Amino acid sequence: MNANAKLLAETAPPAAQPPRPRTLHIGPLPWPVYLGAVLVTGLACYYQKLPADIIGGLSVLMLGGFLLGKLGQTIPVLNQIGGTAILCLFVPSALVGYGVMPDGCQKAIVAAFKTANFQYFYIACLVAGSILGMPYRVLVHGFLRMFVPLLLGTFAAIGAGIVVGLCFGHGAKDTLFYILVPIFGGGLSEGVLPLSLAYAEILHRPQTELVAQMVPAALIGNVVAIVSSGVLARLGDRRPELSGQGMLVRPGHDPHHDNDLAARRGAEPPISLSLLGAGMLIASGLFLLGGLLAPVTGIPGPVLMIIGAVILKVSRVLPADMEAGAYQINRFMSVNLTFAILCAMGTVLVSWNQLVASFNLGYLVICTTAVVSLIVVGFFVGGWLRMFPVEAAIVTACHSGLGGTGDVAILSAADRLGLMAFAQVSTRVGGALMIVIATFLLRALAS
Repeated sequence: MNANAKLLAETAPPAAQPPRPRTLHIGPLPWPVYLGAVLVTGLACYYQKLPADIIGGLSVLMLGGFLLGKLGQTIPVLNQIGGTAILCLFVPSALVGYGVMPDGCQKAIVAAFKTANFQYFYIACLVAGSILGMPYRVLVHGFLRMFVPLLLGTFAAIGAGIVVGLCFGHGAKDTLFYILVPIFGGGLSEGVLPLSLAYAEILHRPQTELVAQMVPAALIGNVVAIVSSGVLARLGDRRPELSGQGMLVRPGHDPHHDNDLAARRGAEPPISLSLLGAGMLIASGLFLLGGLLAPVTGIPGPVLMIIGAVILKVSRVLPADMEAGAYQINRFMSVNLTFAILCAMGTVLVSWNQLVASFNLGYLVICTTAVVSLIVVGFFVGGWLRMFPVEAAIVTACHSGLGGTGDVAILSAADRLGLMAFAQVSTRVGGALMIVIATFLLRALAS
């Protein structure tokens, strides 16, 4: 072979290779790795070696969440209405309800979710990151505007719910206090539990009886909000002018504001391992601050955590790289642990037996009408206030969420976890106001 021929042979591009078939992934894991992890976890559970702590709980929850999330994204029709959140919530709940879930798995999940309070760490990271990671003008404008659709939507929901309740033979008082207020009261631990204590004291009835009466309404309301959120996301895909793709407030005529929005929508900076640690500590510190101030102020700790994060953002006292760290830990948690948290919520908080027992036509129609009325008003009033209608409706829908984890379910159904800060205000502040008003009103009616 002469020199020229040899040179051509060496510099010629390699022959085209047929593309390799893409390996099926379940979550971030290739399916062989996933099956290996399932085998190890299953054997640990079978031989009673699965620790009832954060390690055992997260192993079960992440494996279950990855699989159910994949199915929810794949199954036709279901993937258009928030199927990931629906499956992650209700499959574990059904497994517990029918006694199918192994006892070791259930103990590990309860330990991770409740005993170790991992749910609060997750929510703290999402709240701190969503507030500190958004443009401060968007934050201020969004918080000021969101209360209008929230207030008007609540009035519309209560009015529509009572009318439908009367049509199905439910008294206005029973519909208001035992169906509508539990839906909009802020969840189970933040809403139904304090409501049941107040009702028990006022009415001299057993608290357990009141809890069983109110929990189904809160669960069904949350389900309707999840499905509605998924439908709203599909509407936003088909009608892009109605959706901000995760942004709540429309750009105005302020060029600095528009530049902030453009930068926020642009390419995200590379993940920094040190900033992830900083963001984790900032989120934890804000949560601790809320807990310290709650007994002094009488305001719930999670609400104070939101206020603290807003003050940090608006005052601009936190360096920009620390804000970036909070945003990055938010993204890490939402990408990797959302499905796991939903599975934990289904296992621990959603009672399958209570949910099934409440499925009668009148009850379902009342709950559905109330939540849909809330969302429709949020959609149109939000658009009138120069918010994106889809995002405004989704944030308003979170008023019927089961606390922080309910907000995760609603927002993840629409792929809008960046709205967590607004959702938490809608759920917690709106829920707290509902509880206070309902308690005073019931006391007045009972006297």
